[in-house]
Amino acid sequence: MNTHLHKSLCFVVAAMVSVFSVPCLLALAEGPESLTSIRDATAKPDIVVYPEEIKLGSARDFQSFVAVLRRDDGITEDASERIDWSIADPSKARREGFVLFPVADGQTELVAKYAGSEVRIPIVVSGATLRPDVSFTKDVMPVLTRSGCNTGSCHGAARGKDGFRLSLFGFDPDGDYFRVTREIGFRRINLAIPEESLFLKKAIGAVPHTGGKLFNPASDYYATILEWLQKGGNGDAADARPPTVASLAIFPPQAVIEGEGAKQRFVAVATYSDGTTRDVTRLAAFNSNNSGTAAIDDIGVVTAGRRGEAFVMARFDTHTVGSQVLALPNDLEYSAPPIEGDTIDTLVGKKLQQLRILPSGRCSDKEFLRRVTIDITGLLPTEDEYAKFIADTAADKRAAVINQLLERKEFSEIWAMKFAQLLMIKSTNQVSYKSAFLYANWLTDKFARNVPIDQMVRELLTSTGGTFASPATNFYEIEPDTLKTAENVAQVFMGIRTQCAQCHNHPFDRWTQNDYYGFASFFSQVGRKQAEDYREKIVFNRFSGEVKHPLSGKPLPPKFLGGEAPNTKGKDRREVVANWLTSPDNEFFAPSVANRVWAHFMGVGIVDQVDDIRVSNPPSNPELFDVLGKKLVEYKFDLRSLVRDICNSEAYQRSSQPNESNVHDTRNYAYAVVRRIPAENLLDCLCQVTDSADKFRGLPLGATAVQIADGATSNYFLDAFGRSPRATVCECEASTAPSLSQALHLLNGNSVSNKINQGKVLQRWVRDEKLSKEQVIDRIYVRCMSRQPTSDEKQELIGSVPDQGDPLPALTDIFWAVLNSREFAFNH
Repeated sequence: MNTHLHKSLCFVVAAMVSVFSVPCLLALAEGPESLTSIRDATAKPDIVVYPEEIKLGSARDFQSFVAVLRRDDGITEDASERIDWSIADPSKARREGFVLFPVADGQTELVAKYAGSEVRIPIVVSGATLRPDVSFTKDVMPVLTRSGCNTGSCHGAARGKDGFRLSLFGFDPDGDYFRVTREIGFRRINLAIPEESLFLKKAIGAVPHTGGKLFNPASDYYATILEWLQKGGNGDAADARPPTVASLAIFPPQAVIEGEGAKQRFVAVATYSDGTTRDVTRLAAFNSNNSGTAAIDDIGVVTAGRRGEAFVMARFDTHTVGSQVLALPNDLEYSAPPIEGDTIDTLVGKKLQQLRILPSGRCSDKEFLRRVTIDITGLLPTEDEYAKFIADTAADKRAAVINQLLERKEFSEIWAMKFAQLLMIKSTNQVSYKSAFLYANWLTDKFARNVPIDQMVRELLTSTGGTFASPATNFYEIEPDTLKTAENVAQVFMGIRTQCAQCHNHPFDRWTQNDYYGFASFFSQVGRKQAEDYREKIVFNRFSGEVKHPLSGKPLPPKFLGGEAPNTKGKDRREVVANWLTSPDNEFFAPSVANRVWAHFMGVGIVDQVDDIRVSNPPSNPELFDVLGKKLVEYKFDLRSLVRDICNSEAYQRSSQPNESNVHDTRNYAYAVVRRIPAENLLDCLCQVTDSADKFRGLPLGATAVQIADGATSNYFLDAFGRSPRATVCECEASTAPSLSQALHLLNGNSVSNKINQGKVLQRWVRDEKLSKEQVIDRIYVRCMSRQPTSDEKQELIGSVPDQGDPLPALTDIFWAVLNSREFAFNH
């Protein structure tokens, strides 16, 4: 770089770094000057009591309840202490605090009265005189789980703890019963003197215990295990198994708490396969994904912390459920802006109002054009496209340019590349380059012809034939392992990670080992054989082959995730699961695909990460998550229609400048997320603005990095900037995180400087078109940034170009500095 330019170029880079620095990236915009409260203190209280129906099914049964006051401003309060409680017929049930107990069979009501409002909750009592025996599976196992005995850090570890092993979170109750009652004989349980059982004495701290004291002798937990031992410590007979847990609910389903330190009590209720219910608040394991905002204790009481959003979860048996908790400061002044736009903006705006967050304003036309062009095509708008768009005065010009961009081939190529990453398309020792090339071309062709995504997935999963003649069959050649294939299908097309359930029931989701191996059974009959060409394999359906459960050793019939076990006799199991997977009724497929599309354009998924959808990682906006899935189904799985809705929304077109109320929000789309341009797109943008083409294996000179078919084909630039190695199906493999190696490569490597020299853009402008230095600087900025330089930038840069002599060296340095700025590398 010329010495006389050092000061000026430092100004350019410093200015751009100050505006686009990581992590802030953008200066804060000033908040509103004055806000007024929306709280109406005179509004009549709205009382809700949970659960909304109470069943008491035996003398052992009880049910806790909670009352919630919902204010007109959206705030909720735990009003249990303020309610005047009564039971319509005290001969049927009795109340102790906020817990109901059965007295006699029959029906009555729990009556709640407060400030003129009245709520009646039906109570059904049955079996009031029956006291069933304590069940090891239904009663003892939940105590072990609740006490933490079978967690991975305790006896649930693979090798157990201190010579005693339990199944992780109780996924194997029969095995646990054997280990509790049969290992080391009378030392673990003492049926003659149950109180002396090591099983109990360690739990209450009466003898040394690595896990410490778990509960007191006066607790229900102690009483349950002691009674079980006193009655003989029996297991559950094979012909008299207790009912299984069918579902779990947590109440209230949402809480908006005002004021740090405010509390809200939660109640967990399990419903069993025989229709009975059970209060499991004392047995469930509670946790919060944001304890700083909403910490929850072991009895289900949430305490509000700093302003924000959290999801509190309850886990019982194999079920995990969550409830959204919003914590707001006391007497927060807020004036809700009007919500404008379609369904997307309505749901985003509703969530922002719940959080008392003001959205940022609309981005400028220049920002919008650059943002949407990069997102849809992976390229920058040309100078002509920029001039035409800025000069256009039509009110619908943004919608028009979205439609134009969606018709370009680059849109198809970007999505083909994204799915090629997820499908791990690359040549290996097992997969030939020709197979990978044909597979990638098959994928690109599907997107280019706008084949609906559901049809594409069905063709992929049911593909049969040679990997050359029928390229989609490479899906089964790239990953030949049956269990891995099932995992990949669940993760790529439903956003569900089932891997944890291979060895034990999923600790933070609903999936069990039975679910895991039952789903894998759909792919157990895939056959493979060598074709005439040694590079090609033939994939076919063998109509034989089973997946065995690791505990029982018995084959498990195919079973849909979260669904039924279909009849697959005489059928290709892959067709059965493919039809179920892509069905509009499938609760996983469409929302998962829509969430991936949303994340691409908005920078963060509604469920984030997009391929880790589980109860303990809930959507930030559940209504929006569901609506996007329904929209995709409504559009018959046409991605372009969904993209059109997203890009036309106000949420997408917001400025990336945060304001005072939303500066700390990262999940609710109050402002545009600043994102580094993905590796392939960034290289293509460099090639575009410098007119310098790259050459990739199997592609002609000038082909873009997005068009690379084989994942094994790369270069240093792509590797440094986070191109996916396509080793797994995880979305996280493609990284846009900034790193030192990226900065050093741009500053000192040959990618930028060589392209500037090879493309000779500046030479054409100066020597052929005879442009002035002012015009060249303007064109550099429009070409790279889709904007004119500011007056300060222009003044500084014009002064750095000598009036006499050859201006090219100075202009080349300016071009280099602009391409090395964060503003160029980020989409904002």
